[in-house]
Amino acid sequence: MSEKVTISFSEEQEQLLEVAINFARDKSPIKTVRALIEDDLGYDGDIWQEMVDLGWLGVALPEEYGGIGLSLAEVVTLAEPMGRHLMATPFYAVTLTGQALLAGGTEAQKQEWLPKLASGTLGACAFYEPSGEWNLGAPDAVATRDGDSLRLSGSKCAVVNGAGAEVLIVSLLLEGAPALVLVEKGQIPDGALRREVSIDETRRTYGLSLDGITVPASQLLDPARTHEALKHIGKVGCLLLAADMCGAAQAALDYIVEYLNTRKQFDRLIGSYQALKHPTVDVLCAIESARSHLYYAAGEFDGPQGDMAVRMAKVAAQGALSFAGDRAIQFHGGFGFTYDCDAQLYRRRAIWGQSQFGDSAYHRQRLAAMLFDAS
Repeated sequence: MSEKVTISFSEEQEQLLEVAINFARDKSPIKTVRALIEDDLGYDGDIWQEMVDLGWLGVALPEEYGGIGLSLAEVVTLAEPMGRHLMATPFYAVTLTGQALLAGGTEAQKQEWLPKLASGTLGACAFYEPSGEWNLGAPDAVATRDGDSLRLSGSKCAVVNGAGAEVLIVSLLLEGAPALVLVEKGQIPDGALRREVSIDETRRTYGLSLDGITVPASQLLDPARTHEALKHIGKVGCLLLAADMCGAAQAALDYIVEYLNTRKQFDRLIGSYQALKHPTVDVLCAIESARSHLYYAAGEFDGPQGDMAVRMAKVAAQGALSFAGDRAIQFHGGFGFTYDCDAQLYRRRAIWGQSQFGDSAYHRQRLAAMLFDAS
């Protein structure tokens, strides 16, 4: 007999979801999304400040560090509507930075930086490297002790919202073991952080050269907590991405349905043809399945099945968004293959989401191993 699965949804989540839906819809129409692609900063500073004033950056941070003291399940209800409107803000990067510090930082580091992040100070995480390795515990970048300092070397890529970040959490090897180091903006030399060309230009990513950066040894995150911190960071990243991609998949479906109900061929709305109706229903089913995985993973995040649930949620969300974006492009014909078609934005978001914290094949491999071990 299969085990009963419960998907919980609290009153706080319901309230946050309603506020986030209205906020994202009003602040991030598709014209604004496209305008910000051409903007140097990549997001609207005034809208970011409004999010800060709403307290969204501190939702999953303890009250003792300036947060609200809720859980990541509540953060999901904020991230999904943002994804639905492709909202360009540093929310993802700052939330991930806060969770990295919360899981792996020393008490002094948490006391100093978490209240700042909760109040809108920008933070970013530098985990990825040109080798393409998704295992956070196997970086190529290195830190070498030099008295009371650490000399860093190597390079990082795909640092989301790295420009303007006051603090970065960097993964590297220290004396042969994985470690996390806090690097402040003033410690990064001019030219070490450079803008990258990304498949999804609604996201800003940067490359970072660590060569020549030296930080005090006190900026090393708690070595005793590194393993658990890396595991937590991976789970948080997958959960936030799953929420973002579920929202974007729903937007792609809305875009499809609107087109099917307005475009005519042979004096008939194309939405009346079964060849288009059936795959549209398949998209809807994929999205509903992905959202079920998402909200189960959000509720089970700290539970015994949390790791598996989060991986499944990311796989399901990637599949739903990829399928929805692909169908949106195909249904729009030749126009769908141009960058002027909004379907392109959804398909590109799916590709970008796959590049962060592991693609579907990566997670399926690990899920298979986990399931076989469990049996």
